[in-house]
Amino acid sequence: MNRKLISLITLTTTLVAVGVGNALADHHGAEQQTAAPKADNALSLVLEAQDADSKARYQYRHPQQTLEFFGIEPGMKIGEALPGGGWYTKILLPYLGADGHLIGIDYAYEMWPNFGGFANDEFMEKKKTWATTWTKTAQDWRGENSATVSAGTFSTMPQDSAGTLDAILFIRAMHNLARFEAKGQYLTKAIKASFDALKAGGIVGIVQHEARPDRPDSWADGSNGYLKKSFLISAMQAAGFEYEGDSYINANPKDQANEGDIVWRLPPSLSGAGEDEAIKASMLEIGESNRMTLKFRKPA
Repeated sequence: MNRKLISLITLTTTLVAVGVGNALADHHGAEQQTAAPKADNALSLVLEAQDADSKARYQYRHPQQTLEFFGIEPGMKIGEALPGGGWYTKILLPYLGADGHLIGIDYAYEMWPNFGGFANDEFMEKKKTWATTWTKTAQDWRGENSATVSAGTFSTMPQDSAGTLDAILFIRAMHNLARFEAKGQYLTKAIKASFDALKAGGIVGIVQHEARPDRPDSWADGSNGYLKKSFLISAMQAAGFEYEGDSYINANPKDQANEGDIVWRLPPSLSGAGEDEAIKASMLEIGESNRMTLKFRKPA
């Protein structure tokens, strides 16, 4: 966390504590009391410190409302599926704080060849050391009071993680697991690995491109980026999770994707638009994808 953000949090904490203490003393004639800043206020400060490119996507990703819905709090031990370039990681590390820990979790190594194309020999060789290289990269995103960080895959979770995580987040990470389920039960295995890693009462938070319920199942199989809510609820419950509920925080009624559409036609990818400014404009008008936000709990 940078010095400017640390100073801002310290100042906010002091002002809140003094204000609350004075009010209680005046009203009750008691000693002044201190009050810790609310978690949501700490998260607001972290979000305000992100760069302009990250903030530009808040209108679609709603990170504060999303993390609050999942119940993510400072000091937790969190798993983040497919963390990639760290958009959420850079928020979670300072927010979880010095008492927190974040585990980046990649797809199983053996799943990657199913993508074909970019998953060539050079790519696969780099994937062998992904846990080490990603952890090293994530270290550069940490500040003085950030969470510690480690990494693994859904088939090689850190040995000391079993039964210890407070939550695992799947942020737009489940469609490929579902897409290749028939080739290696990758979705089933990832959900089981999550169940095993969570402590009793732990949370799985899912944000996923959502197919409308009346769309063909054959199209909403993950290969186009979209899945149905009923499909994910069924898969999670089959693994033993309790369904806690959903939120429309990340819904987008403008995205009415159907057969023939892929999620990557929308921003930020704008796949297929090429240099056609009219297509780009129409996709930008829709915005980022319609997303379901689901919360599950491992039984206590």
